Amino acid sequence: MKRKITRLLWFGLIFAAVAFTCLLVDPAFAQETNPEIVILEASGPVAPPFASYIKRGIDEADRENAEAVILMIDTPGGSLDSTTEIIQTIRNSDVPVVVFVGPRGAQSASAGLLITLAGHASAMAPDTAIGASSPISLQGEDLDSVSQQKAEQYTAAQVRSLVENRSDEAQTIAEEAVFEARAVSAREAYESGLVDFIAEDVDDLLGQLDGFEVVVNERPLILNTSNASTTTLPMNLLERILLVITDPNIVFILLSIGVTAIIIEIRSPGGWLAGTIGVTLFGLALYGLGVLPVNWLGIVFVIMAFVLFILEIKAPVHGAMVTIGIISLGVGAIILFNQPAIAPYGRLSIPLVIGQSLLLGAIFAFLVVMALRAQKLRPTTGYEGLIGKTGRVTQTLNPVGMVQVWGERWSAESASGELIEKGLEIEVVEAGNMRVKVQVKGRRQDSGGE
Repeated sequence: MKRKITRLLWFGLIFAAVAFTCLLVDPAFAQETNPEIVILEASGPVAPPFASYIKRGIDEADRENAEAVILMIDTPGGSLDSTTEIIQTIRNSDVPVVVFVGPRGAQSASAGLLITLAGHASAMAPDTAIGASSPISLQGEDLDSVSQQKAEQYTAAQVRSLVENRSDEAQTIAEEAVFEARAVSAREAYESGLVDFIAEDVDDLLGQLDGFEVVVNERPLILNTSNASTTTLPMNLLERILLVITDPNIVFILLSIGVTAIIIEIRSPGGWLAGTIGVTLFGLALYGLGVLPVNWLGIVFVIMAFVLFILEIKAPVHGAMVTIGIISLGVGAIILFNQPAIAPYGRLSIPLVIGQSLLLGAIFAFLVVMALRAQKLRPTTGYEGLIGKTGRVTQTLNPVGMVQVWGERWSAESASGELIEKGLEIEVVEAGNMRVKVQVKGRRQDSGGE
């Protein structure tokens, strides 16, 4: 009887423990089932790192089975290739992507219009703008009539495919953004149906999205964003660095300093710091040049500038080549970057170009001065460095013997052929073939005095 009672007590305790555990686990389980929203914050020009970040974020949201992705963008536009890649990533996503032009004061210009329209839903913060998507050439110039027409028709076709389910007014605005560079405010975009919401911030947007229907890969989905937990996925360090070096000012600095460091390493080999820094900076500059829509004629002037700097070091002509090199470097930078297509990536600073050119000119002028001084100095190494050095005879020269010069023993020969006794102080007058020719120190001056 006691055993039965004991067993019942044990079963009761186990049951109570399991029930208590369930009470503890249930709230945690309920928390885990809350919808998750992944927030991406993409600001800056539309470039390869911009597209890479968005793709990584959407892939991460897919792996986490997120309810939706909110892509907050603030962009002046950029590369058409990167824009196409982003559109493909969004439209092929299994996770709904809501493009949000924000925060206040943000813009979604040029290529940003296409990215915004590619979202399964779209929103704008107050005081934001969207549009002005007329295509231009890679050199930043107006296209000829045929090329302009082709580019506009292609871009307009892309826009039409993205707004075909929106209102007629929205379609009109989208096409005018391409053909007439039209831009509209957040209020105008919302009232025309170009975007779905106006939201103050992400929390406001989540409240409006709850229950909203989107179509993802031809499947209608109802968004559940109430009580959603948000996770912000920032750009990683590499993406930030690569996006920063699409700024033309940064590219110019990297290019000029990188090439200068490489030239210094070549001129004074044996170290590693200048060469390593130079190659690294030059490589980053090449990446930036590959991304930016530059005019490659400018690189000819930049190369010519550094050639002139090197020639000045090798054959000094009193700074003439350095002066021409400074002018050539400034002109090359302006031709490379100072054009309309560069605008989304940043404006080239003319004071920066002038200051950087003068700084490099001063560095190379300093190297020229050092080279001239080095030519006037007496050699301090090798056989030439021995000439004029003094020492003592350690084995009588008759006319050959041994001397100690510069802390080393040398086979020596009397320059005049006369005997020089051990212990006398001598001076080296000639050196070569592992032997030095010497004379008694002061002998030449004594002879001159006679």
